[in-house]
Parts: sequence; structure tokens; C-alpha cells
Amino acid sequence: MIPNQHNAGAGGHQPAVFRMAVLDTDLDHIFPSSVLPPFWAKLVVGLVAIVCFARSYDGDFVFDDSEAIVNNKDLQAETPLGDLWHHDFWGSRLSSNTSHKSYRPLTVLTFRINYYLSGGFHPVGFHVVNILLHGGISVLMVDVFSVLFGGLQYTSKGRRLHLAPRASLLAALLFAVHPVHTECVAGVVGRADLLCALFFLLSFLGYCKAFRESNKEGTYSSTFWVLLSIFLGAVAMLCKEQGITVLGLNAVFDILVIGKFNVLEIVQKVLHKDKSLESLSMLRNGGLLFRMTLLTSGGAGMLYVRWRIMGTGPPAFTEVDNPASFADSMLVRAINYNYYYSLNAWLLLCPWWLCFDWSMGCIPLIKSVSDWRVIALAALWFCLIGLICQALCSEDGHKRRILTLGLGFLVIPFLPASNLFFRVGFVVAERVLYLPSVGYCVLLTFGFGALSKHTKKKKLIAAVVLGILLINMLRCVVRSGQWRSEEQLFRSALSVCPLNAKVHYNIGKNLADKGNQTAAIRYYREAVRLNPKYVHAMNNLGNILKERNELQEAEELLSLAVRIQPDFAAAWMNLGIVQNSLKRFEAAEQSYRMAIKHRRKYPDCYYNLGRLYADLNRHVDALNAWRNATVLKPEHSLAWNNMIILLDNTGNLAQAEAVGREALELIPNDHSLMFSLANVLGKSQKYKESEALFLKAIKANPNAASYHGNLAVLYHRWGHLDLAKKHYEISLQLDPTASGTKENYGLLRRKLELMQKKDV
Repeated sequence: MIPNQHNAGAGGHQPAVFRMAVLDTDLDHIFPSSVLPPFWAKLVVGLVAIVCFARSYDGDFVFDDSEAIVNNKDLQAETPLGDLWHHDFWGSRLSSNTSHKSYRPLTVLTFRINYYLSGGFHPVGFHVVNILLHGGISVLMVDVFSVLFGGLQYTSKGRRLHLAPRASLLAALLFAVHPVHTECVAGVVGRADLLCALFFLLSFLGYCKAFRESNKEGTYSSTFWVLLSIFLGAVAMLCKEQGITVLGLNAVFDILVIGKFNVLEIVQKVLHKDKSLESLSMLRNGGLLFRMTLLTSGGAGMLYVRWRIMGTGPPAFTEVDNPASFADSMLVRAINYNYYYSLNAWLLLCPWWLCFDWSMGCIPLIKSVSDWRVIALAALWFCLIGLICQALCSEDGHKRRILTLGLGFLVIPFLPASNLFFRVGFVVAERVLYLPSVGYCVLLTFGFGALSKHTKKKKLIAAVVLGILLINMLRCVVRSGQWRSEEQLFRSALSVCPLNAKVHYNIGKNLADKGNQTAAIRYYREAVRLNPKYVHAMNNLGNILKERNELQEAEELLSLAVRIQPDFAAAWMNLGIVQNSLKRFEAAEQSYRMAIKHRRKYPDCYYNLGRLYADLNRHVDALNAWRNATVLKPEHSLAWNNMIILLDNTGNLAQAEAVGREALELIPNDHSLMFSLANVLGKSQKYKESEALFLKAIKANPNAASYHGNLAVLYHRWGHLDLAKKHYEISLQLDPTASGTKENYGLLRRKLELMQKKDV
């Protein structure tokens, strides 16, 4: 219930009124014109926000986008919608021990809608939605900052005054152009943070609405808005886990701002054993207790449901993800956590050095208090304690309100990333600063207003503010360009985190995908040098060395990788391939078996195991292995092809034909399967059907010399010698070195010559 504030006596509290901020008049020199109407203020903020990040609209899917979107089957129509509620952000079952445990079904649902509307994985549609979301959130910020600065007024009749205070406009512009938001906007997976922020802010505004409406419509309306706020908080949490923190922010707003709970007064009177604690009278307020009960119950319910859905404990991160959390000494952990906080604060203050990943040696551990970097910790806490003291001790209620809410927005949404409650899987992550940047913008705007009030150099301050806005806009444009492709993104990180092994690994992978193996090897080697336990870099480097026939070093690297991480199934499989190439068949079989042990559903490993058995003439075992591969992955063309060829070569034409037909039913447009089945049908003297398949395969792949050569053989056997001659010649034009085709063509020519002599 909302207390009856009209009869407040001693120890009571006056009703919360949203008045124009005094700070607004201190910013006249920055926005000298009259106060903008809300529509124009919001239009300016929205356009600026969109312009800052518009350059990323036609970018590729980069970095985590591949796993969360391109390789995520939850986006495709074949996956039932219900599965989204049981899978994590990356498409894995949430109850699995290997799941990342990030539960964001509503975000994945928007990806799925994007996929449906775009007709596939076309990144433009995905990027445009992100840019528009940021623009919309920035527009919403005008209202949010109006609340934070106390800038919304109501007339005596309850009608809203249409004002957009200068302070709110400045803060919204600072938010709209902050470069630290680039990862959330330009990276498609950042949509989780954008959607979370959207519903977080709507939840906060809804909670504020309870007090505004209580002046007009009473308790029922107040309870409705509180419940709606809790619901929107749940929606925010289903977009990203951070969303639940809005309930804490709402509680802080209710107690410290609406209730005017004076912490300093209580501490002083407790110390003096004074029983006349006026600030505690609010605790007897039934309306406040009721709202706190609703918030607490809502939060507990969300956490309980979330825990039940997750099914198992938190995700298991490794030391390279968050090295401080694995430090043996509690002091070392505490120092490094606080150093991470100072780095996050620095990214808000000076967002010039931005990196897609801050792990793997990017930020070396502080192991001693003599490390000069502890100065950053001292500076952080000096500033925070100063702001907290100002918020608690100030007699100016407006100043106390702004500082309290600014610190609340800065700290509370950041708590899930603080390592205080559970270990997180990163060192620093720019994406988690999207919501805390709201608090930063509040404090910065307040600081500019305070400076303007106490200095005569107001034009200089105006120039600084406008300079910050313009520089940040330019930085957003540049950084958005870097997020357009993986090559630009990864290379931009070299100057920021040259010690980060993952940066070198990703550059190497990008080069390898483009076929530049020599350069890729250099970056993979550097990644392994920087992190000697980087098994993924070892695996990829071993693969390239295998392809370059440098088998000995490849085996050494892959063997080291599986010693470091015994459950690394891909490395076991690749080690088996290398050992097979080295004719170490027994060791290769053992490696393949280890890979399957650690990844039961591993069709590629079954395929390679089948190749090993085929080399050893263990035909039944080979067929069984390939059959397992096709059961696990029905579209595994290579496994189907090898079965057909092996059965063909061993004279089992009927079985080969059956397998070929089964394969083509599952993969009807695979020209290699058409070719293999056509060969079988030709040997079975089913010439017409064989011809049709050969021609279909050639239409799909007209430059395959073997397709023309084998069709020529079919015509040769069938007696269509002119057609045979034509396709022999096409085949030799495509591949003049094919000895078998040359020999068959020679036989055909001699046969044609003999026929001509007989005719003469």
C-alpha cells in the first residue's frame, strides 16, 4: 500500500514529487536554447545513436556470432519452439554438464524470427535490428534520466508536463554515443544485452509509475505497476541473466529516494543510542514492506525457476577464462578482482582501448602489493568512497538523489559480473557495461553541472562536453567498422592485448580459413608460446602441419594437447589421422576410440575409423564404422560414398546399389553420390539409369574429368562409341594426365579404326 501521506506528522515523510532539476539551470551554457519538447529531444538522441553504429549494418557474423547464430539449430524451423526453453544460448541442452548455462530463450527467439524473416543467415537483418534496438533504448533513456535527475513534473491535476530537461538530454546523448557499447550493437550476440537493457529500463520506469499513479488512482494502481515491473524484470532475465538486478535497483530507489531513508542519520543515532530514529519510521510503513515483499518474492521465484531449469550446478570455467578466480591466495583473488573493477571503470571513462576478448594473458595477474597497478585499485575506491560519502552526507536532497541513483545504476547491474557471488567466465567484458554505463552518464552529467556552478569558465566546460560527444561519436564509427569483419576485429586487438593468446589464435584461424597456411602457422605458434597449455591452438596447428605432411611435429603437438586435456575429442581424432598417415595403425585405432569415448556422437571420427579399417582390409568393420557415421549424421556424404565404393570394389553390387539409393534419398543433390551409384549401375548393365545419373552429376559439376571419363567408359561398354569418344576427349581436356582415360581412349580409337577398315 501507499501510505496516506497527507496526514504525515512528526517522523512522517512528504510525498515523492518529481520536480525540475536545479542541475538543469547549470547546463544552460551547453544547451542555451529553451528546453526541448520530449519528441524533439528523443528524435535527436535516437538519430545520433543510430548514426554512431550505422556502419556495422552490413557486417559479417563475427566471433561468437558463429556459434550462437550460424551453428545454432534452435534458429531453424526443424527445431521445435519448445526446445528453446530447455537449451542454452548456444543451442546445447541446459541440463548438460558441458552447457555454458547462459539461459536466454527470448533472445534466441528474436534470432529465430530474424532467420525466418531474412530467409536464412543473412547478417544485414540481424545487424539492423541491433542498431534499431540501441536507438530505441537511447530514446527511452531520455525518460529514464528525467526520473534520475528528478525532471518529470506533474500539475496539481496530475497531468504530465511535457519537458525534457537539459541534464536528461545530455546524459542520454552521452549514453547514445558511448564507444563501449560497440560490442553489444555491432556484435549480433550483443542483442542479449540490448534486450535485457530494454526490459530492465521498462521495469524501472514501471516501478516509478507506481508512485506517480498513486497520487491519482490509489493503491490498486500502485500494486499493478509493481507487479508489472517484476514481470518485466523476469522478461529482462530471460533475455540475459543480468536482468534480475533491476529488482535490487527498484528496492534502492524505493527505500533511499522515495522513502528518503537516511543511512547517515541512523548510523549517527545508533552510535549515540538515540531512540528517536525518524528515518526508521518508514520501516513501519505497510506500503513499503508490501512492495519489498513483492520484490523479494519475485526475485526468489525467478532464481528458483532458473535453478530448476538449469538442472545442474554452474558452468565449469577454466583458468584461462578467469585466472584470478583460480588463485590460491584469497588476497591475490581480492586484489585482482578489484583491479578488474578498475579496468571496467577505466573503459567507461576512456573507451579508447577496446578489445573483443580480454582473457589469456591480456591482463597479467597482480601477485604482489608492490605491483604498480595497485594504484588503480586505490584510485577506484577513493572515487567510489568519495561519491558514497557525498550521497550519504549531503544535505541537498536533489544531489543525494542523483548520486544515489547514479551509483545504483553503476554498481547493481554489474554485480553478476563481479565474481562476488559466483565465478564468471571472463576477465573483462565490454558487453556487461551496457547498463552500468547509465550510472556513469548520470555521474558525469552531474559532475559537469557541478563544475559549471562553481567556475566562471563555462565556455571551456561546454567545449569539453561537446568534444567528448564528438570524439566518442568518431570512436563509435571507427570501432563499428572494425566489427564488420573478423579479420579487422582480430587485428584491432593486437595493439590492445598483444599478450592475449586468443587474439593470435583467432587471427591464425581466420588466415587458415582463407587458405594462408604459412601466416596461420606463425600466429598459431605465437599463441602456443604465449599460452603453452592452449590446446585449441595446438590442435589447429597440428592439423595444418598434417596437411603439409609435417607429420612428426603434428603428432607431438596433438599428443601434448590430449595430455593437457584428456577429454579433447577433436584432438584425439586428429592424432589418430596423423598416426594413420604414419602407418601406426594400432595407435591410430586407440586414438579414434578415445575420441569416441569422450564424444559418443562423433560421426567424423567414425568416418575416419572406417578409413583406417579399410586400409587394413577389415571391410566389415569399415562398413560398420561408416554406417555409424551416417546414423549419427544422415547427410554425411563421404561416409555414404565410401560404403558404396567399398561394396563396389568387393563385388557386392546389389548391396552397393541399395546403399547408393538410400544415400540419394537422404541427399538427393549430391553429385558425388550420383557418380558412385552410376558406376555401380553401369557394372550391373543398367545402362540407361546409369547414363541418367552420370549426366545429372555432370550437370551439377561439369568440370569433373572423372565424371566425363567414366561416362565415356559406360558408352564404350554400351556400344555408343561416338558418345564415348566425345566424353573421353572432354575428360582429357579437363585432365590431360589421366592415364586410365588415355588408355581407354586409345583402345576406343583403335576399335574405331578397325571398324573403318572393315567398312572399306
